[in-house]
Amino acid sequence: HLGHVAVADEARKRFGADRLVVLVSERPAHRDVHAAVEDRLALARAAFPHDDVRLDPYPRTIELLHTERFDDPVFVVGADQFRNFLDWSEPNEVLELARIAVATRPGHPREELESVLAQLDEPTRVLFFEIEPNPAASRDVRARIAAGERLDGLVPPAVARLIAERGLYRS
Repeated sequence: HLGHVAVADEARKRFGADRLVVLVSERPAHRDVHAAVEDRLALARAAFPHDDVRLDPYPRTIELLHTERFDDPVFVVGADQFRNFLDWSEPNEVLELARIAVATRPGHPREELESVLAQLDEPTRVLFFEIEPNPAASRDVRARIAAGERLDGLVPPAVARLIAERGLYRS
């Protein structure tokens, strides 16, 4: 959705990256998925046409970082994901292998993020950057589709077309 696109756009600017590696988790350990991996990969490619969109076959970030090789990786997450960072598999080792960039929004309670930061071995490996508020959320996109409503302002047009063509999230 456009919230993800906004995070990627700001991360590109903030960290001087021409292209990002956008990972689509094949089997995410932390949440349920609502579409087949092939469909999620196609949607990500439609949302991020100028980036390197790849399938991530590892359920945990630490497995990805142990197996794949990236030059000075910066793993970009939203503040909502960082709130649960201590629940990730081996969070301190993740920080040894990659920096974490956390996208925050104005008005988001920074205290929650600071309490996570205070419990990490290398808090300086966590970078915060602010994004403009965006109302898009995956659950809202799915709810609108199920209700037969338009997706204007929530997803890029190419993503909306692909969802319609493939009949995704209808039930």
